[in-house]
Amino acid sequence: MTPTPHVQRTAVVTGAARGIGAAVARRLAGDGLAVGVIDLDEADCGETVEAITSVGGAALAVAADVADEAAVTAAIARIAAAFGPPTVLVNNAGIGPRADLVDMTTQQWDTVLGINLSGSFFAARAVCPHMVTAGWGRIVNMSSISAVGDAGRVDYASAKAGLIGFTKSLALQLGPHGVTANAIAPGFVVSDMTRASARRLGLSFEEFRHRAEQSIPVGRVGLPDDIAHTASFLVSPGAGFVSGQVIYVAGGPVD
Repeated sequence: MTPTPHVQRTAVVTGAARGIGAAVARRLAGDGLAVGVIDLDEADCGETVEAITSVGGAALAVAADVADEAAVTAAIARIAAAFGPPTVLVNNAGIGPRADLVDMTTQQWDTVLGINLSGSFFAARAVCPHMVTAGWGRIVNMSSISAVGDAGRVDYASAKAGLIGFTKSLALQLGPHGVTANAIAPGFVVSDMTRASARRLGLSFEEFRHRAEQSIPVGRVGLPDDIAHTASFLVSPGAGFVSGQVIYVAGGPVD
């Protein structure tokens, strides 16, 4: 089943104030979707919303901590009231602070798992009834190459690996209802997170980026638009036979 062509679809993108999330929101709006832009601070979403509405798109900024179940449920209800039932969800919100295992606090573990994994569960659960009713839906969860192991971030790697299992399980459960679920696993992408990594290592971002480029087969690092392009394909009506997959957008193979 495909959505009726003349009916505007509604998408929800979390962590969309900047970086990858903002690029995904802009791309989906360009594809003709109305976009609910969720991030911690509504004002921080202003630039993303303006980029969409200034060219005739439809977007709404909504503040929510994705680790807060009630806040996520309320945010998605607000988006549904504004634009109609959401049938596209991109779970992008995430954090990835570094800490050795022995130095990692329980609070850090809970916070990272709460935002990166539980937040995706809360959002998927909130949009699922809309998708099932429509008989059509697309869920994209933002994993990471860290899912295969990250010595400096056992919490982040665990959450991103958990998202892969979550994605595959959603694909099995929701497939009969016309809903696909897939994960994108970015490699090195220019973002606040990679800039923070450079600072922790005492490197300029230019040097950090150059070092990364030397190990990437295509000879460059990723940009937020690389991820947005992949998300655009996965949520498109034509991608209905792609489900339960992990797409590594990393410039080369990932072991």
